[in-house]
Amino acid sequence: MPEIYFEDLVPGTVTTFGGKSVSAGEIIAFARAYDAQPFHLGEDSARDTFVGRLIASGWHTIAMQMRMLCDAWLLRAASMGSPGIDEVQWLRPVLPGDLLSVRQTILEAKTSRSRPAMGVVQFRFETLNGAGEVVMSQTNPIMFERRSPGEPMARGRNDDARPEKPAEVFDALRPPSHGGSQMARGFDALEIGATDFLGEHTFEPEEIVAFAGQFDPQPFHLSEEEARKSHFGRLAASGWHTAAIWMRLLVKARQAALEEAHSAGREPPRFGPSPGFKNLRWLKPVYAGDTIRFATTLVGKRISSSRPGWGISFSHNTGWNQEGEKVFAFDGSGFIGRNVPAETAGSARQGEDLARLAHAAEPMVAEADSRPPAGSGEIG
Repeated sequence: MPEIYFEDLVPGTVTTFGGKSVSAGEIIAFARAYDAQPFHLGEDSARDTFVGRLIASGWHTIAMQMRMLCDAWLLRAASMGSPGIDEVQWLRPVLPGDLLSVRQTILEAKTSRSRPAMGVVQFRFETLNGAGEVVMSQTNPIMFERRSPGEPMARGRNDDARPEKPAEVFDALRPPSHGGSQMARGFDALEIGATDFLGEHTFEPEEIVAFAGQFDPQPFHLSEEEARKSHFGRLAASGWHTAAIWMRLLVKARQAALEEAHSAGREPPRFGPSPGFKNLRWLKPVYAGDTIRFATTLVGKRISSSRPGWGISFSHNTGWNQEGEKVFAFDGSGFIGRNVPAETAGSARQGEDLARLAHAAEPMVAEADSRPPAGSGEIG
């Protein structure tokens, strides 16, 4: 029986919880599973990259924050999950040895007009390191049952519902018949509006339960029986599991792009970290057995004002299930090395090394760099 309901979550309340020590081993283990970029895989592989040392994946930081939230109070609450995330900013790198905690602020609480048994609470979560510095900021709603519900809630998927998109959309998300991945071109040759197919993944029950057990142990992610009692109606993947699989496939596509560039005799693109994302939406549950196809579309790009020799790309990212329904979407950003002449690139890299030493304690990216250029829009 839950202890915490919608009515117990009062706007203006600030609490701090957690105490998660981060080891190099778990940083590397998460990266090998979901985000195998060099700066997440070891000190040696990270040394000549954008950041210069081993840091945790941003998705790993989110997953650790989620586990601290569950352990602190969410598992005792009548939680119904979250429809999405408004914004995440990765402000500072998470390093081996960091001790993480979470500062939670309740911003707003509203009852639902269409579903009177439910209320929606808006939170700001700030993940702090041992020095009290904010390494990540996240704002998002979470849905909760009310202690005194109105009409009973519908449970489970309506299998008779018409998909929001025809199933042909799923079939259309396939690799191009010819080579030439957008990712293999480097920043200056990126074409706004171009879409890359990232791949597909079938979410098996065992992996859903394994991910949830480690990072998001809410009952509807852990057990088919418990899920049947929930509004999901069936075992469903954590939304962060879906996001982690998107990241795994993105990295795999980038690795293929590097091989393509080498084969064509071109300078391979350089990929850096992301300053954050916005408008992440879990539009429909991802159930055990669902196959999701993921794609990314470039919607904007600009030269970085804080990192010489680098640019920032802005993308709209989607996932579609086998019924042609869009289940996942968000607007992302990431650093990509510029295609500049060798002598310019060399001086740019020197400047980056000096900047890294001079600003090791400062945020990884200026706030202005995380904003898309004017006129960039959503494609999806």
